[in-house]
Amino acid sequence: MSDSLNAEISAGAGEAAVQELPMSNKSLVKWHTIAGFTWVGIAMLAGLFYSLQLIQQWPLPKIAVLSPGRIRMIHTNLVAFGFLTNCFLAMLYWTVPRLTGRRVASNRLGWLIFAAWNAIILATFVGLHLGEAQAVEWGETPVWVDPLVVVGAILVWIQFYTPIVRSREKAMYVTLWYFTAGFIWLGLTYIMGNFVPQYLVAGNAAGPLLGLYIHDLVGLWVTPMGWGMMYFFVPIILRKPIWSHALSLVGFWGLAFFYPLQGVHHFLGSPVPMFTQYSAVISTIAVEIVVATVIINFFMTWRGSEGSVKRSYAIRWFWLGAFNYALTCLQCAFQVTLTFQQVIHFTDWVVAHAHLVMFGVFSFWIFGMIEHLWPKLTGNEWWSTRLRAWSFWLTAAGLTSMFLVLTGGGLIEGFMSMNLVPRETILTSMRPFWITRVFTGLSIIAGFSCFAVNMVMTALVSSRAHVDTEYTPYEQGGEGGVSIGAI
Repeated sequence: MSDSLNAEISAGAGEAAVQELPMSNKSLVKWHTIAGFTWVGIAMLAGLFYSLQLIQQWPLPKIAVLSPGRIRMIHTNLVAFGFLTNCFLAMLYWTVPRLTGRRVASNRLGWLIFAAWNAIILATFVGLHLGEAQAVEWGETPVWVDPLVVVGAILVWIQFYTPIVRSREKAMYVTLWYFTAGFIWLGLTYIMGNFVPQYLVAGNAAGPLLGLYIHDLVGLWVTPMGWGMMYFFVPIILRKPIWSHALSLVGFWGLAFFYPLQGVHHFLGSPVPMFTQYSAVISTIAVEIVVATVIINFFMTWRGSEGSVKRSYAIRWFWLGAFNYALTCLQCAFQVTLTFQQVIHFTDWVVAHAHLVMFGVFSFWIFGMIEHLWPKLTGNEWWSTRLRAWSFWLTAAGLTSMFLVLTGGGLIEGFMSMNLVPRETILTSMRPFWITRVFTGLSIIAGFSCFAVNMVMTALVSSRAHVDTEYTPYEQGGEGGVSIGAI
């Protein structure tokens, strides 16, 4: 009797310990997600404002801190660092402990990273409004913010390398391959783009470095985080293993080898030596073949689960993101050639391409991740199925329309320039495209608003409890439980 009672007490204490020390900190996942959605909402408004400037309808004239040039930089920086990076950190707090069977280094460090990173974004936001931008595309963060970003990257290394190094799994799943490399690449890429051209290399010699930074920020931070995210969530949502783990590793090594060589394709036709330009063209075409491994892996994993696109909004976002990825990579393989560049250089074609990859691929995958995770973070089922549908279709229609309009307008702009049409005539011809672009942006903002409202209402109002069937059966709690990577 006494032994039985002691066993019950011990079991109860064990359960309490499990509840106090879960495998991952849901609060950090939730708040990084909320922060990311807050920043991207501001970024979308900035993008809408900038599109009004193109049709000469700027609503805030003669206000220096709200000038179009500063608003444009705020748009890009808040997307890259405020939205994508916050949501990637949320994703890391969810996935890394489950793939390693170990908790992150410290919850206190997690809250420090959360506060510090969003303070950095706020400082960048204010600094750009005040005109303290650095002359680096996608690296306009004020020079006094740059050291803080590097310190933040180091804290992220400490936080997530700790469970990876201590992992019980000897053979790492491909998601962790991408994460471990991405952490290092982030710090090195940021230093290369924000410190070397600023203090060590100037003029024409800095051009290749800036090109590398622009592209490596996408390819060596956003891409490995995005690919790792897709490889983790899609098999879990579909309840089937990834089609080919070997193919996913081919993609990893191809990304590591080819991507750092292609940044100079942003400077085709410039005084940069031609052998460097040719090498960038070749490596860009090569990396598109590598990217095909990810696309093939996604659709072959999805094959046989075609009905999931109707049943799962998360898979809808991932599916459309993968389709957009195939399209944007097909574009890349052609548009980096010198022949294509004669037409599309400095046109809206490039703007369309950038929106398709940064928003239509990686942001869509993040939306898919949040579709999957938000009920698990709040404990409630989604408040409105109708808002989920409106969010997807408004956003998808807006992005697709924007891509088609800017691509078509870019081709017209390019051919007119090749035929030496006066710039004034070209601008007049582009006006209908830019007006249409404003409405496509409004559609995207409306879709995002539906998503955000649904998130708030799910957290605060929804009365239907969510039962987690994807993770709970495999987790006995704490570091003694079974990691997803072992399943």
